[in-house]
Amino acid sequence: MGAISLRNVEKTYAPGTKAAVKVIHGVDAEIADGEFVVIVGPSGCGKSTLLRMVAGLEEITGGEIAIGGRVVNRLEPSERDIAMVFQNYALYPHMSVFDNMAYGLKIAKVPADQIKARVDKAAKILELGGLLERKPRQLSGGQRQRVAMGRAIVRQPSVFLFDEPLSNLDAKLRAQTRLEIQKLHRDLSITSLFVTHDQVEAMTLAQRMLVMNAGRMEQFGTPEEVYQRPASTFVAGFIGSPPMNLLQGQADGSRFTTGGQTLVLPQAAPRQGPMVLGLRPEHAAWGMDTPGSWRMQVDVVETLGAERLIYCRLGETLFTVRIEGTLPAPRPGDVVPLGVEAERLHWFDAGSGQRVA
Repeated sequence: MGAISLRNVEKTYAPGTKAAVKVIHGVDAEIADGEFVVIVGPSGCGKSTLLRMVAGLEEITGGEIAIGGRVVNRLEPSERDIAMVFQNYALYPHMSVFDNMAYGLKIAKVPADQIKARVDKAAKILELGGLLERKPRQLSGGQRQRVAMGRAIVRQPSVFLFDEPLSNLDAKLRAQTRLEIQKLHRDLSITSLFVTHDQVEAMTLAQRMLVMNAGRMEQFGTPEEVYQRPASTFVAGFIGSPPMNLLQGQADGSRFTTGGQTLVLPQAAPRQGPMVLGLRPEHAAWGMDTPGSWRMQVDVVETLGAERLIYCRLGETLFTVRIEGTLPAPRPGDVVPLGVEAERLHWFDAGSGQRVA
C-alpha cells in the first residue's frame, strides 16, 4: 500500500538560531494509494523540498509523513519503499542500459533470474527492448529519461517520486514523455508524486494537484477544480495560459470600478468594498454589444493558428481575451464590446487574495 499522509509538515533551516528560515509552512494532504498527484508552483516555492522530505533526503522539523500507514519521519530513504526519478537522469555512463536498470537490484542481492525478468518487463513497458546493450551516450534525452524511469520501475516500490524529470527535454519530447508517464501510471497504478513548475504538465498529468506558493499549500484538488474554482488570486494567476484577468477595484452592488472605469455587472457582487474580480481570457464574449457590455481598446493581437490572443485596455487596466482564429482580427486602437456572464466571474478578497465566490 502506497498511500501518503502529510500532516502539518514543516521545514525550517537552522532552527533555533537567528538565521532560522522557515521554508515549508504546515502542509496537510492525504494522497490515496495508486493516485497520481502533481506538486506545482513557481521556482523557490518549496515543492522540491517537500518531495525530498517524503523521500527522506531532507529532515522534517515539524509534523508527520506516513507512507502506507507507517510514519517514516526517522526512516532512511532505503527503508521507505520509494523510488525516485531525478531531473538529470543520473545514469552511469560506463554501464549499459540493462546494467543501469539492474544496478540497484544487484546491490540488494536480488537473484539474477529475477533481475533479468524485472528489467525485461520494464524495458517492454518503456519500449527500451532494443536499447538494453547501449551506453547512455548513445541515447537521446528522451531515451535516457525512460531508462531512469525503468530503473525506478524494477525496484517495484510503493511510491514513485518524480523531481522535475522533463525539464531537460525539448518541447516535443516533453509532450511525448508526458504520454509515456500517463501510460506507465495506468499500467502500474503506483502512487506517484510529480514535481514541476510547468502548469501544462500539472494539468495534463495530475489526478489531483497540490499548488504551492512560498512554502504554503494554496489549493489541493483535481485540475478541473483548480482551474474552474481557484482558491486564491495566486492560483488564478498561476494556473492557466494566459492567466486569469484579475481586476483590482471597488464593488458597489451591480457596479465595479477599476482602472478609472465603472463596469456594469451581470449580477451584484457578493459584497461591497475593495475586491478582486477575475475572468479567464476564453470566458469573455468577444464583440457582444449589449447595454452591460464592457468596452475594450485593442493594443496588440497575437495570431496563434487556431486562436488569437487580444491584449486590450479596460480603462487603465490591461486585459487579455482569447478568441477563435477563424474570427476576424481586430486592429490596434479598435474599441470592441465584451459580454460577460455572471457564472464566469470569480471574486476574491482584496486583502488576503482568498476566494469569496
